[in-house]
Amino acid sequence: MSLFKSGNPALSEKNFQSVFVGANSDAMTMKGTLNKFGFMLLMLMGSAFYSWKEYARGGNVQPLIWTGLIGGLILAFVIIFKKEWSGYLAPLYALMEGLFLGAISAMYNDAFATKAPGIVMNAVGLTFGTAAAMYFLYSFKIIRATEKFKAVIIMATAGIAIFYLIAMVLRMFNVDIAFLHEGSLMGIGFSLVVVVIAALNLILDFDMIEQGSAAGAPKYMEWYGAFGLMVTIVWLYLEILRLLAKLSDRK
Repeated sequence: MSLFKSGNPALSEKNFQSVFVGANSDAMTMKGTLNKFGFMLLMLMGSAFYSWKEYARGGNVQPLIWTGLIGGLILAFVIIFKKEWSGYLAPLYALMEGLFLGAISAMYNDAFATKAPGIVMNAVGLTFGTAAAMYFLYSFKIIRATEKFKAVIIMATAGIAIFYLIAMVLRMFNVDIAFLHEGSLMGIGFSLVVVVIAALNLILDFDMIEQGSAAGAPKYMEWYGAFGLMVTIVWLYLEILRLLAKLSDRK
């Protein structure tokens, strides 16, 4: 029975198995991982502010969006396969994600300025509130990362990823799945389910980091754990933003 399962591919069992070194002063800790996540979050916010301001002053943010999206994706794959580089690449990943999120958020803020003023700040607040709630529920063992729980969340996450991939392929052929973008009851229901799955992935991420710390994974795995946590937080934020946009369409 495996203790190291996460719906987040960055924090999968395979990525931890080969790095355990035993308990020592240079081992991974939960506190160290969260501190590094906080540092990465500050970097993300800094680059997000830059791309937001660029959009606000009328600049062309498409290069920033694509740089952030493609650059972040490339860095993510490199980090996953070269975990020992995560101390150098994880902060760069945060900067790339910030460029992408800042521009996208500014577009949402502009598009929903009348129907849903403050949509971005609401999404940010709900994201951090959800993350804090999940950490509380995990810390006090209210939600336990049992094997059954892990299997269900991993399966649901994989299903969502496959569905999104299919939707992207269909869109290339001008076939749109309407409820993915519209504020219908089905669309809102789907987004709610995805938000819940993304939030529950945080439980798996916290468990993975705790298990890695307990097993004495090397210190650089703190950066790797922080990177994996950020992947989930970014996903959660985007899904919450999309949900709020759909809800505003029904007003």
